[in-house]
Amino acid sequence: MKKLMPAYVRVPLLFAIVFAALEYFIDSGAKPAFIEYPMVSLFLGVFLFLLIAIELVVSAVDNVTYHLLTDEQKKQLEEAQEVSFTESKFYQSLIAKMTRSKAIEQEQDLMLEHDYDGIKELDNVLPPWWVYLFYACIIFAVVYFVRFEVYGDYSQKEEFEAEMAQAEIDINEYLKTAPDMMDKESVTLLADAASLSEGKAIYTTNCVACHRPDGGGSIGPNLTDEYWILGGGIKNVFNTLVEGGRSGKGMISWKDQLKPSEMQKVSSYVLSLQGTNPVEPKPTELEAVLYKEEGATTADVAKTDTVVDSTATK
Repeated sequence: MKKLMPAYVRVPLLFAIVFAALEYFIDSGAKPAFIEYPMVSLFLGVFLFLLIAIELVVSAVDNVTYHLLTDEQKKQLEEAQEVSFTESKFYQSLIAKMTRSKAIEQEQDLMLEHDYDGIKELDNVLPPWWVYLFYACIIFAVVYFVRFEVYGDYSQKEEFEAEMAQAEIDINEYLKTAPDMMDKESVTLLADAASLSEGKAIYTTNCVACHRPDGGGSIGPNLTDEYWILGGGIKNVFNTLVEGGRSGKGMISWKDQLKPSEMQKVSSYVLSLQGTNPVEPKPTELEAVLYKEEGATTADVAKTDTVVDSTATK
Protein backbone atom coordinates (compact mmCIF):
# COMPACT_ATOMS: atom_id res chain seq x y z
CA MET A 1 0.00 0.00 0.00
CA LYS A 2 2.86 2.34 0.76
CA LYS A 3 4.24 1.82 -2.71
CA LEU A 4 0.87 2.28 -4.42
CA MET A 5 -0.26 5.27 -2.36
CA PRO A 6 2.11 7.87 -0.86
CA ALA A 7 1.55 9.20 2.66
CA TYR A 8 0.31 12.61 1.48
CA VAL A 9 -2.54 10.81 -0.34
CA ARG A 10 -3.11 7.99 2.15
CA VAL A 11 -3.59 10.19 5.23
CA PRO A 12 -6.22 12.58 3.72
CA LEU A 13 -8.03 9.63 2.13
CA LEU A 14 -8.33 7.68 5.41
CA PHE A 15 -9.36 10.85 7.24
CA ALA A 16 -12.01 11.60 4.60
CA ILE A 17 -13.43 8.06 4.87
CA VAL A 18 -13.75 8.29 8.66
CA PHE A 19 -15.19 11.82 8.42
CA ALA A 20 -17.82 10.72 5.89
CA ALA A 21 -18.72 7.67 8.01
CA LEU A 22 -19.29 9.85 11.09
CA GLU A 23 -21.46 12.29 9.14
CA TYR A 24 -23.49 9.40 7.72
CA PHE A 25 -24.09 7.44 10.93
CA ILE A 26 -24.49 10.35 13.41
CA ASP A 27 -27.86 12.10 13.22
CA SER A 28 -27.03 15.78 13.74
CA GLY A 29 -30.02 17.38 12.00
CA ALA A 30 -29.33 20.30 9.68
CA LYS A 31 -25.85 20.95 11.09
CA PRO A 32 -22.74 18.85 10.40
CA ALA A 33 -21.95 16.36 13.16
CA PHE A 34 -18.56 17.93 13.96
CA ILE A 35 -20.31 21.28 14.61
CA GLU A 36 -23.35 19.93 16.47
CA TYR A 37 -21.27 17.64 18.71
CA PRO A 38 -17.89 19.00 19.93
CA MET A 39 -16.77 15.46 20.84
CA VAL A 40 -16.88 14.52 17.16
CA SER A 41 -14.51 17.39 16.35
CA LEU A 42 -12.24 16.26 19.18
CA PHE A 43 -12.27 12.68 17.89
CA LEU A 44 -11.45 13.79 14.33
CA GLY A 45 -8.59 15.95 15.59
CA VAL A 46 -7.13 13.08 17.63
CA PHE A 47 -7.62 10.65 14.73
CA LEU A 48 -5.79 12.95 12.30
CA PHE A 49 -2.98 13.43 14.81
CA LEU A 50 -2.62 9.65 15.22
CA LEU A 51 -2.59 9.10 11.44
CA ILE A 52 0.23 11.59 11.00
CA ALA A 53 2.10 10.22 14.03
CA ILE A 54 1.85 6.63 12.73
CA GLU A 55 3.14 7.67 9.30
CA LEU A 56 6.09 9.47 10.89
CA VAL A 57 6.92 6.51 13.15
CA VAL A 58 6.67 3.97 10.29
CA SER A 59 8.82 6.17 8.07
CA ALA A 60 11.44 6.54 10.81
CA VAL A 61 11.47 2.76 11.44
CA ASP A 62 11.88 2.11 7.71
CA ASN A 63 14.81 4.51 7.50
CA VAL A 64 16.54 2.95 10.50
CA THR A 65 15.93 -0.58 9.20
CA TYR A 66 17.24 0.35 5.75
CA HIS A 67 20.52 1.67 7.17
CA LEU A 68 20.96 -1.58 9.11
CA LEU A 69 20.82 -3.67 5.92
CA THR A 70 23.91 -4.89 4.14
CA ASP A 71 24.69 -3.67 0.63
CA GLU A 72 23.44 -6.94 -0.84
CA GLN A 73 20.16 -6.72 1.11
CA LYS A 74 19.71 -3.10 0.03
CA LYS A 75 20.17 -4.16 -3.58
CA GLN A 76 17.60 -6.95 -3.23
CA LEU A 77 15.13 -4.55 -1.61
CA GLU A 78 15.53 -2.01 -4.41
CA GLU A 79 15.01 -4.71 -7.04
CA ALA A 80 11.84 -5.88 -5.28
CA GLN A 81 10.51 -2.33 -5.08
CA GLU A 82 11.10 -1.80 -8.79
CA VAL A 83 8.59 -4.56 -9.62
CA SER A 84 5.23 -2.98 -10.48
CA PHE A 85 2.06 -4.09 -8.71
CA THR A 86 0.68 -5.78 -11.84
CA GLU A 87 3.87 -7.83 -12.05
CA SER A 88 3.88 -8.85 -8.40
CA LYS A 89 3.24 -12.43 -7.34
CA PHE A 90 0.17 -11.40 -5.35
CA TYR A 91 -1.49 -9.74 -8.34
CA GLN A 92 -0.60 -12.59 -10.72
CA SER A 93 -1.93 -15.18 -8.26
CA LEU A 94 -5.17 -13.20 -7.77
CA ILE A 95 -5.79 -12.89 -11.51
CA ALA A 96 -5.08 -16.59 -12.03
CA LYS A 97 -7.67 -17.54 -9.39
CA MET A 98 -10.26 -15.10 -10.72
CA THR A 99 -9.95 -16.06 -14.39
CA ARG A 100 -8.27 -19.48 -14.48
CA SER A 101 -6.60 -18.26 -17.64
CA LYS A 102 -3.74 -20.17 -19.20
CA ALA A 103 -0.43 -18.73 -20.31
CA ILE A 104 0.24 -18.25 -24.01
CA GLU A 105 2.71 -21.12 -23.87
CA GLN A 106 -0.14 -23.47 -22.87
CA GLU A 107 -2.54 -22.47 -25.66
CA GLN A 108 -1.62 -25.58 -27.67
CA ASP A 109 -3.19 -27.72 -24.94
CA LEU A 110 -6.47 -25.74 -25.20
CA MET A 111 -6.71 -25.71 -28.97
CA LEU A 112 -9.86 -27.31 -30.42
CA GLU A 113 -9.95 -29.13 -33.75
CA HIS A 114 -12.20 -26.50 -35.34
CA ASP A 115 -10.54 -24.44 -38.03
CA TYR A 116 -12.43 -21.67 -39.84
CA ASP A 117 -10.35 -20.00 -42.55
CA GLY A 118 -7.27 -20.36 -40.37
CA ILE A 119 -9.06 -19.13 -37.25
CA LYS A 120 -8.83 -21.64 -34.40
CA GLU A 121 -10.82 -21.87 -31.18
CA LEU A 122 -9.49 -22.15 -27.63
CA ASP A 123 -11.36 -24.16 -25.02
CA ASN A 124 -10.98 -21.67 -22.15
CA VAL A 125 -13.11 -22.18 -19.04
CA LEU A 126 -15.48 -19.47 -17.84
CA PRO A 127 -14.04 -17.18 -15.15
CA PRO A 128 -14.96 -18.44 -11.65
CA TRP A 129 -16.43 -15.05 -10.64
CA TRP A 130 -18.86 -15.26 -13.57
CA VAL A 131 -19.82 -18.85 -12.79
CA TYR A 132 -20.44 -18.10 -9.10
CA LEU A 133 -22.50 -15.03 -10.01
CA PHE A 134 -24.58 -17.14 -12.39
CA TYR A 135 -25.25 -19.71 -9.66
CA ALA A 136 -26.18 -16.91 -7.24
CA CYS A 137 -28.70 -15.55 -9.77
CA ILE A 138 -30.28 -19.00 -10.10
CA ILE A 139 -30.63 -19.30 -6.31
CA PHE A 140 -32.10 -15.79 -6.11
CA ALA A 141 -34.60 -16.60 -8.87
CA VAL A 142 -35.78 -19.75 -7.07
CA VAL A 143 -36.21 -17.91 -3.76
CA TYR A 144 -38.01 -15.04 -5.49
CA PHE A 145 -40.37 -17.41 -7.33
CA VAL A 146 -41.25 -19.35 -4.17
CA ARG A 147 -41.78 -16.21 -2.10
CA PHE A 148 -43.86 -14.16 -4.51
CA GLU A 149 -45.47 -16.71 -6.83
CA VAL A 150 -45.97 -19.76 -4.60
CA TYR A 151 -46.65 -18.14 -1.22
CA GLY A 152 -48.13 -14.94 -2.69
CA ASP A 153 -46.13 -12.30 -0.84
CA TYR A 154 -46.79 -8.61 -1.58
CA SER A 155 -47.03 -7.52 -5.22
CA GLN A 156 -45.13 -4.65 -6.83
CA LYS A 157 -48.28 -2.52 -6.68
CA GLU A 158 -48.68 -3.16 -2.95
CA GLU A 159 -45.01 -2.42 -2.36
CA PHE A 160 -45.31 0.86 -4.29
CA GLU A 161 -48.42 1.93 -2.36
CA ALA A 162 -46.81 1.08 0.99
CA GLU A 163 -43.67 3.04 0.14
CA MET A 164 -45.71 6.03 -1.04
CA ALA A 165 -47.73 6.00 2.20
CA GLN A 166 -44.54 5.84 4.25
CA ALA A 167 -43.03 8.65 2.18
CA GLU A 168 -46.06 10.82 2.91
CA ILE A 169 -45.69 10.12 6.64
CA ASP A 170 -41.97 10.98 6.49
CA ILE A 171 -42.69 14.22 4.62
CA ASN A 172 -45.31 15.27 7.16
CA GLU A 173 -42.93 14.52 10.02
CA TYR A 174 -40.22 16.55 8.30
CA LEU A 175 -42.55 19.48 7.73
CA LYS A 176 -43.36 19.58 11.45
CA THR A 177 -39.77 20.53 12.25
CA ALA A 178 -38.59 22.19 9.01
CA PRO A 179 -38.16 25.84 10.09
CA ASP A 180 -38.79 27.40 6.69
CA MET A 181 -41.59 25.08 5.56
CA MET A 182 -43.95 25.52 8.50
CA ASP A 183 -47.49 26.83 8.19
CA LYS A 184 -50.24 27.99 10.50
CA GLU A 185 -50.96 24.44 11.65
CA SER A 186 -47.37 23.43 12.41
CA VAL A 187 -45.98 26.67 13.89
CA THR A 188 -45.15 26.62 17.60
CA LEU A 189 -44.50 29.33 20.15
CA LEU A 190 -40.82 30.02 20.87
CA ALA A 191 -39.75 31.02 24.37
CA ASP A 192 -35.96 30.80 24.34
CA ALA A 193 -33.99 34.02 24.73
CA ALA A 194 -32.08 33.67 21.44
CA SER A 195 -35.25 33.32 19.32
CA LEU A 196 -37.00 36.18 21.12
CA SER A 197 -33.94 38.37 20.65
CA GLU A 198 -33.95 37.68 16.90
CA GLY A 199 -37.69 38.30 16.83
CA LYS A 200 -37.20 41.64 18.56
CA ALA A 201 -34.60 42.64 15.95
CA ILE A 202 -37.04 41.81 13.13
CA TYR A 203 -39.82 43.67 14.94
CA THR A 204 -37.60 46.73 15.41
CA THR A 205 -36.73 46.77 11.73
CA ASN A 206 -40.21 46.22 10.29
CA CYS A 207 -42.94 46.84 12.86
CA VAL A 208 -42.11 49.81 15.13
CA ALA A 209 -43.37 52.38 12.61
CA CYS A 210 -46.94 51.13 13.09
CA HIS A 211 -46.83 49.57 16.55
CA ARG A 212 -44.11 51.57 18.41
CA PRO A 213 -41.05 49.96 20.01
CA ASP A 214 -42.97 49.02 23.16
CA GLY A 215 -45.92 47.54 21.20
CA GLY A 216 -48.33 50.18 22.48
CA GLY A 217 -49.71 50.93 19.02
CA SER A 218 -49.60 53.91 16.69
CA ILE A 219 -51.03 53.50 13.20
CA GLY A 220 -51.38 49.87 14.08
CA PRO A 221 -53.19 48.61 17.20
CA ASN A 222 -51.89 47.95 20.68
CA LEU A 223 -50.12 44.57 20.86
CA THR A 224 -49.88 44.34 24.64
CA ASP A 225 -53.51 43.67 25.61
CA GLU A 226 -55.66 40.55 25.14
CA TYR A 227 -57.93 41.95 22.42
CA TRP A 228 -57.27 40.87 18.84
CA ILE A 229 -58.94 41.61 15.52
CA LEU A 230 -57.79 38.48 13.66
CA GLY A 231 -57.21 36.27 16.68
CA GLY A 232 -54.39 35.89 19.16
CA GLY A 233 -52.08 33.01 19.89
CA ILE A 234 -49.07 31.92 17.87
CA LYS A 235 -51.06 30.30 15.04
CA ASN A 236 -53.28 33.33 14.40
CA VAL A 237 -50.49 35.91 14.71
CA PHE A 238 -48.26 33.86 12.42
CA ASN A 239 -51.10 33.48 9.89
CA THR A 240 -51.75 37.24 9.99
CA LEU A 241 -48.11 37.89 9.10
CA VAL A 242 -48.31 35.36 6.27
CA GLU A 243 -51.64 36.42 4.78
CA GLY A 244 -51.73 40.09 5.84
CA GLY A 245 -54.36 42.01 7.80
CA ARG A 246 -57.88 43.06 6.92
CA SER A 247 -58.52 43.57 3.23
CA GLY A 248 -58.08 47.19 2.22
CA LYS A 249 -56.89 48.52 5.58
CA GLY A 250 -54.85 45.85 7.32
CA MET A 251 -51.10 45.40 7.13
CA ILE A 252 -49.40 43.80 4.14
CA SER A 253 -48.46 40.16 3.84
CA TRP A 254 -44.87 39.55 4.93
CA LYS A 255 -44.39 36.14 3.29
CA ASP A 256 -42.36 37.65 0.46
CA GLN A 257 -40.09 39.63 2.81
CA LEU A 258 -39.63 37.21 5.72
CA LYS A 259 -38.97 33.49 5.95
CA PRO A 260 -41.42 31.32 7.92
CA SER A 261 -38.82 30.86 10.67
CA GLU A 262 -38.40 34.64 10.91
CA MET A 263 -42.17 35.18 11.10
CA GLN A 264 -42.33 32.55 13.82
CA LYS A 265 -39.73 34.43 15.86
CA VAL A 266 -41.33 37.86 15.45
CA SER A 267 -44.76 36.36 16.26
CA SER A 268 -43.32 34.83 19.42
CA TYR A 269 -41.78 38.16 20.35
CA VAL A 270 -45.07 40.00 19.78
CA LEU A 271 -46.83 37.54 22.10
CA SER A 272 -44.10 38.08 24.71
CA LEU A 273 -45.29 41.71 24.92
CA GLN A 274 -48.63 40.54 26.34
CA GLY A 275 -49.26 42.04 29.76
CA THR A 276 -46.57 44.72 29.52
CA ASN A 277 -47.39 48.35 30.26
CA PRO A 278 -46.48 50.63 27.33
CA VAL A 279 -46.56 54.40 27.74
CA GLU A 280 -49.91 55.80 26.59
CA PRO A 281 -51.20 52.63 24.89
CA LYS A 282 -53.55 53.03 21.98
CA PRO A 283 -57.22 52.31 22.79
CA THR A 284 -58.47 48.90 21.74
CA GLU A 285 -59.96 48.65 18.23
CA LEU A 286 -63.74 48.35 17.87
CA GLU A 287 -63.44 45.07 15.94
CA ALA A 288 -61.11 43.51 18.51
CA VAL A 289 -62.40 40.74 20.76
CA LEU A 290 -60.95 39.10 23.83
CA TYR A 291 -58.85 36.08 22.86
CA LYS A 292 -58.27 33.15 25.17
CA GLU A 293 -55.79 30.36 24.40
CA GLU A 294 -56.37 26.60 24.74
CA GLY A 295 -59.75 26.55 22.99
CA ALA A 296 -61.47 28.72 25.55
CA THR A 297 -64.49 30.70 24.32
CA THR A 298 -63.51 34.08 22.92
CA ALA A 299 -65.60 36.83 24.46
CA ASP A 300 -67.27 38.74 21.68
CA VAL A 301 -66.82 42.08 23.39
CA ALA A 302 -67.07 45.14 21.13
CA LYS A 303 -65.21 48.19 22.31
CA THR A 304 -66.66 51.68 21.92
CA ASP A 305 -63.33 53.36 21.26
CA THR A 306 -62.74 55.13 17.93
CA VAL A 307 -61.75 52.79 15.12
CA VAL A 308 -58.54 53.78 13.41
CA ASP A 309 -58.19 52.91 9.73
CA SER A 310 -54.75 51.28 10.08
CA THR A 311 -52.24 48.72 8.83
CA ALA A 312 -52.95 46.60 11.92
CA THR A 313 -51.25 43.31 12.62
CA LYS A 314 -54.03 42.39 14.98
